[in-house]
Amino acid sequence: MRLVATEYVSLDGVFEEPGHWSGPYFDDDAMHFKADELATADAQLLGRKTYEGFAKAWPTMEGTGDFGVKMNTMPKYVVSSTLKNPTWTNTTVLTGDVATAVRDLKKKPGRDLLLAGSGQLFNALLRDELIDVVRLMIHPVVLGKGPRLFADGAPRRGLELVEVKRFGKGIVAVEYVPAKSG
Repeated sequence: MRLVATEYVSLDGVFEEPGHWSGPYFDDDAMHFKADELATADAQLLGRKTYEGFAKAWPTMEGTGDFGVKMNTMPKYVVSSTLKNPTWTNTTVLTGDVATAVRDLKKKPGRDLLLAGSGQLFNALLRDELIDVVRLMIHPVVLGKGPRLFADGAPRRGLELVEVKRFGKGIVAVEYVPAKSG
């Protein structure tokens, strides 16, 4: 499996609960993008906070069609030292050495392993060079303050731009892969 991280960020790089600011820009183009992404995935990888938000919302959300069915039934792996009894269907808690656990997941046959949200986990996996694709959905809004996706002190990493998509309400999705050295 390859690990694909898709993150919502504001134009000024703020990364926080996108439910507070992304809605006005999410249109049919963005929905099709996310549906296509989910269709090519076999599992999700989440940090505990993101998992808890998803687990609270998705099982009771109405009108989500095939997208919601897949979100609720696909395997989910949650990195946590505190979550003991996950309630969302098909959830496995990963404890211990995260890098080793994710390397083991990536060795499994299958399609994409999706990482959404989970800023702390994103930065740890980026540091350990375990993310195969970084997708940023850049929203046309300046929030002015808030946490940034890329942690201060993150190691320098070269990325190669492989795709750009523009959606009707101004979201730009950019896709990067690790740059080849040399």
